[in-house]
Amino acid sequence: MDRLKGKVAMVVGAGSIGPGWGNGKATAVTFAREGAQVFCVDRNPAAAEETARIIAGEGGRATAFTADVSRAGDVAAMVKLCLDTYGRIDVLDNNVGIAEMGSVVDVEESEWDRVFAVNLKSACLAMKHVIPVMVAQGGGSIINISSVASIRQVGISYVSYGASKAAMNQMTRTTAVEFAPKHVRVNAILPGLMKTPMVEHSAGLAASYAKGDVEEMWRKRDAQVPMGHMGEAWDVANAALFLASDESRYITGIELVVDGGLTCRS
Repeated sequence: MDRLKGKVAMVVGAGSIGPGWGNGKATAVTFAREGAQVFCVDRNPAAAEETARIIAGEGGRATAFTADVSRAGDVAAMVKLCLDTYGRIDVLDNNVGIAEMGSVVDVEESEWDRVFAVNLKSACLAMKHVIPVMVAQGGGSIINISSVASIRQVGISYVSYGASKAAMNQMTRTTAVEFAPKHVRVNAILPGLMKTPMVEHSAGLAASYAKGDVEEMWRKRDAQVPMGHMGEAWDVANAALFLASDESRYITGIELVVDGGLTCRS
């Protein structure tokens, strides 16, 4: 307990697309349970507020904020309000992401641009505004949520998703090196096949796996993993907790794979 005591954590994508626990929602609650004050950002106000209510109901402190983090103005506003509310930002967790199906032959230009805006530009904008804050206060930890699709072809055709996450990995590495002297750590988490509301509500994924049958999709995804089952949002949250805490104070620029052994097989 109290691994983040006294810290302020901004979780971007802190809501959940549907009932249950998405990676961002679980991460925000985990951070709060470990003593952090959490600034919960999501484009869906109800989702952000739900996460903040859960934290408040457990005795923690949280603030909900609505933003489209692919827009520079929204990102600047979220950072300003977090500083006005809590006075600092010790942890930034970039957890937004969308997946559009299709190979390079199939993907529309507008879909490509949208995926890169949401998955990559959002993290770039958040770091652009948060890193100067962290430098001024003496350091901080940034966690970018990538995917194993950034390093492997996992059997699903969504080139824009994998390419955007691969670019995130490189942005993480270069930023980590550039700001290490200022004590700002930047790491990435690469989740594997996760059982989350985002996956459940993705018609494209269900169609790709099992012609729209969600239960059959779950079975097929379980079978892909050497451990025999998909991961949960809490697995990503616990990895993020380690990277957010001082326990990882000498770790920067890594890609922490959380996949039950999937990429060892693929």
